[in-house]
Amino acid sequence: MLSPKTHYLQVALNRTLYDAHQILSRLPASERILIEAGTPLIKSYGAAGIRQLYAWWSARLTAGNVRRTPYIVADMKVMDRGATEVNIASSAGASAVVALGQAPVETLDAFIAACEEQSVDSFIDMMNVEKPYQVLRRLKRLPAVVLLHRGVDEERDANKPLPIHLINKVKGAFDVMVAIAGGDSPREVQSAVFNGADVVVLWKNYYSAGEQNSQVAEEFLRTVK
Repeated sequence: MLSPKTHYLQVALNRTLYDAHQILSRLPASERILIEAGTPLIKSYGAAGIRQLYAWWSARLTAGNVRRTPYIVADMKVMDRGATEVNIASSAGASAVVALGQAPVETLDAFIAACEEQSVDSFIDMMNVEKPYQVLRRLKRLPAVVLLHRGVDEERDANKPLPIHLINKVKGAFDVMVAIAGGDSPREVQSAVFNGADVVVLWKNYYSAGEQNSQVAEEFLRTVK
């Protein structure tokens, strides 16, 4: 489980397993780095993709003398059959599963309950949800993490800012951790953390293998405490 006293970097892997392997080999071994099995990767490889990321990140942590179970976030984007999808991801080694805030409240309640039963963290992605606190008020139980998300296609619209302004509104009203996704510049990362984000999700710097993979992660670990 995540600690609300720690800031985390979530690395979203969205291409092939080959790319994922190359990227993971470049990352610093740290318990503050969460590995996301992105939706495109899961659609391409299924639960086997989650298992492979778990194995590779486990080996990387062991090589770096980090004694922690690999934390894999399965971005299933659950919209129905909440318990079933949690079971699939959990059985493959996921430590957290993601559902969409636009899902029916019945699905979200079943999703969160299944996550608690399976001892995995529940993430609710509020992409395209204007008032996430209204969704949270309707739930029987709160998720572990609320993800405030500007989608990849939305980034093309210069008038759609990263939803940093919602961090304090959510955390001020609910006892949850907050992740933010959709910004990759150093300024956006710093602003998100300064405004209270517990988890910062990055994907652009991890879409392909290269020197930027380690550089961005090391900069985050060094400057964000």
